[in-house]
Amino acid sequence: MVLLLAPVVKAGRSARSGTMLVMRPAQMADLAEVQRLAADSPIGVTSLPDDAGRLTDKIGSSEASFAAEVSFNGEETYFFVLEDSESGKLVGCSGIVASAGYSEPFYSFRNETFVHASRELKIHNKIHVLSQCHDLTGNSLLTSFYVVPELVGTAWSELNSRGRLLFVASHPERFADSVVTEIVGYSDEHGDSPFWDAIGRNFFDINYAAAERLCGLKSRTFLAELMPHYPIYVPLLPDAAQEAMGQVHPRAQITFDILMREGFETDHYIDIFDGGPTLHARVSGIRSIAQSRLVPVKVEPGQGSDVGKGGRLYLIANGLLQDYRAVLLELDWAPGRPVVLSLQAADALGVGEGASVRIVAV
Repeated sequence: MVLLLAPVVKAGRSARSGTMLVMRPAQMADLAEVQRLAADSPIGVTSLPDDAGRLTDKIGSSEASFAAEVSFNGEETYFFVLEDSESGKLVGCSGIVASAGYSEPFYSFRNETFVHASRELKIHNKIHVLSQCHDLTGNSLLTSFYVVPELVGTAWSELNSRGRLLFVASHPERFADSVVTEIVGYSDEHGDSPFWDAIGRNFFDINYAAAERLCGLKSRTFLAELMPHYPIYVPLLPDAAQEAMGQVHPRAQITFDILMREGFETDHYIDIFDGGPTLHARVSGIRSIAQSRLVPVKVEPGQGSDVGKGGRLYLIANGLLQDYRAVLLELDWAPGRPVVLSLQAADALGVGEGASVRIVAV
């Protein structure tokens, strides 16, 4: 039996009962809607610039990547949107870069410890330092996550983030063995970042918001290459900058929480601009990938939606490429059995009787 989703709601948020949201590859026809989402995304999401030209390039690159025959991760980028099937409006987006730093270095600050010791003075101090590096170049990179405010804290956020992980599970040859993502760091209500003010602003006479906007329109690399290449001694930074290191912007907390539950780890690297945490995971250890299963489909033409009458929430993806689709359904399903879909759910996924879908519990 299939039950059309009644979303799990957290933190007092509500969601639209009975709505079918579908994750799919972005198309050029989505440009205006994508720009609407980009305009509302928080400062620091440089992979989602509010600029029609850059977004056109982003969608075009994604379309070419989905169409390409690929046997290893290279310059491909994959951009997904979350569409309300009733209204046709987009309510979220997310992306994957197959290989971070493929055409230019992918810079981070690495957390390290230096030892300063003197045998004569009997002093032995361990000092926290930040060293600019591109250790994470070549890893696949999760980018461009955004959902409209009313979906934050609902299970739809899980679909928008984890649906792309099911795409990785379905097409492992297109991605690296490890995945990273940069979480937007702390900035105040005025868009000022204590971490940027303590470091980056000394090398560029612009504020944090302007720096991130410039990165979104051009590239992070040219700014990163002008940042200090020598270790930065953390105790010499202002207290506010030290406190901001590894902190998450409130509007990025949902992204952080979802990926930490997926098995991502932090502590080793931070963003070179705002000090936000950089998460890292081996593909084999990511929950949605490791625990997902391929299951045959059974379609029951008379099966309609039956919201809120038991069952468990599952992410379900069709495993295709250009026609990739992922949805969130409440199912009465057990391992070893086919998954029973209504016509509505089967149509949303683009699958029929006897096809296989990839499924994982929320």
